[in-house]
Formats: sequence, C-alpha cells, structure tokens
Amino acid sequence: MPSLKDLRNRIASVKSTQKITSAMKMVAASRLKRAQEQAESSRPYATRMGRMLASLGAHVPAGASAPPLMRGTGRDDVHLLLVMTSDRGLCGGFNGTLTRETRRRITELTAAGKSVKLFIVGRKGRDNLRRDHADKIVETATDHGSQYGFEVADRIGTRLLEMFEAGDFDVATVIYNRFRSAISQVVTAEQLVPVSLGGAPEAANDDAPPAVMSAASRAVYDFEPAEDQILAELLPRNLAIQIYKALLESQASEHGARMTAMDNATRNAGDMIGKLTLQYNRSRQAAITKELIEIISGAEAL
Repeated sequence: MPSLKDLRNRIASVKSTQKITSAMKMVAASRLKRAQEQAESSRPYATRMGRMLASLGAHVPAGASAPPLMRGTGRDDVHLLLVMTSDRGLCGGFNGTLTRETRRRITELTAAGKSVKLFIVGRKGRDNLRRDHADKIVETATDHGSQYGFEVADRIGTRLLEMFEAGDFDVATVIYNRFRSAISQVVTAEQLVPVSLGGAPEAANDDAPPAVMSAASRAVYDFEPAEDQILAELLPRNLAIQIYKALLESQASEHGARMTAMDNATRNAGDMIGKLTLQYNRSRQAAITKELIEIISGAEAL
C-alpha cells in the first residue's frame, strides 16, 4: 500500500497535469473559433468553383482536346493518396481515424491489383504509416504551424501537378477530416485528379424557381477564349483551392478534437484527484487511529 508521502506526490503530479490539459483546452478553443470560420467560409467558394468547372466541362468533348487534368492519363493503375494529418498529437482519435482509413484503402486497392503511393501532410501520419508502408511514401509535408495559409496548399498543388505531368500516378485522392462540430469529424475522401466535372450546369441564381433554373441550364453560351483554354487555366487553380479547403477542414477538425480530448483529460484528472484524496484521507485516518490505539494500549499496560 502506498505511503502518505507517495499519495501526496501523486496528487500533486495529477494536479500539475490537470493544469496543463486545462490550458491546452483553452488554447485549442481559442484557435477553433477562427479555424471553424475559415473552414465554413471556404466551402461555398470551393463548391461554386466546382459547379463553374462542371458547367464549362459540359461543353468540352472528352478526348485528346480536353485538358490533361480533366481527361487523366486514361489508366487506373497507380493511385496517389494525399493524407492530411497533424504535426502534433494530444488530439484524440483525429490521426488514428485517418490512418485507419488510409490503411483500409491501401488494402483495398492492393487487392484490386493497383499500385499505391502516399503523399502525407503532417508528422503524425508520416510516423504512423511508415511503420507498415514506408516503401509507399513518396512525399511528405510537415511543420506548417497551427494555421494553414494558401501558400501551403499552392505548394502541395504544384508538387501534385509536377508528379502528374511526370506520370508518377494516374488517380489522386485526398483523405482528410471534414469538420462537423467540436466533437464530430467525418473522414472524407475526394478525388482530385482527374477532376470530376459531373453534375448539372450552374444556374444563374440558386434561389430561382425550378422553371427559371431549368431554362438557365438549357441556355447556350459563347465562351471567349474557348472552353478548353479556360479549363486549362482554371483546373490547376481549382486543384490548389480544393487542397486548401481540405487543409482548413483538417485544421478545424484538429483543434476541435484537441479541445475535446483535453476537456476529457481535465475531467479525468479531477476524478483521479478526488479518488486519490479520498484514499489519502483514509490512510491518514487509519494511521492516526493506529497511533491512538498504540498510545492507549501502552498507557493501560503501565
């Protein structure tokens, strides 16, 4: 049974840990608000960009005249997985869910006879996945800090374009945590290359009546320059925009997961302090009672 000194040291240690987890929770909460605003504000822009490209792509015939990012390589043999994890830990299951989904996809694609390559953003994902799939990791991007800027997404997008033009992969998919709330993040996979341009053309007004929207979708437009030239210019930009959106979603999810994890850790530390304090008081009372019994027994013996 631990001594009173051991219990006092244990209580002091847990209290110090509780102060740290409480401070980390407050820091994550302060960063979460800004990250959530950035993630939510990026969604409409990325969505409208996708709709605009879908409208343009509907006027471009599939074939050799289509931009490379739209038509792809014509093969489906080599898959590149862009996995977005964090540089730091202590964020609950944020990184674990991503690495599990990545391993599942690797197993699935390998069983189908495909080759898999990994482009990992974040030290945690790199460290976890290189234990089993070090031979598949071709690129890493780490140490970007707690706030992502567009230049990070632009660098990653530029590198993906270089790899695609060099014929290093046929299909690229980004895997990230989509922010839903501070306690809920959804693992999401989106294909980046070749760009999916399916869907109805963009209507002039999302709030317009169905008849107006139907008429707008049947309208004939003249583009200058040609549609394929516009797509060739916009598709690389769209790649960086979609990566930036995923980075912002991942950043907000990380802060939310860390805030929740630190809140749980602070509560657990409080429960442990209560149990240790009760054990300490019982041990102290038992020691006092034992000393009293020894004193009374000695007095009676005299």
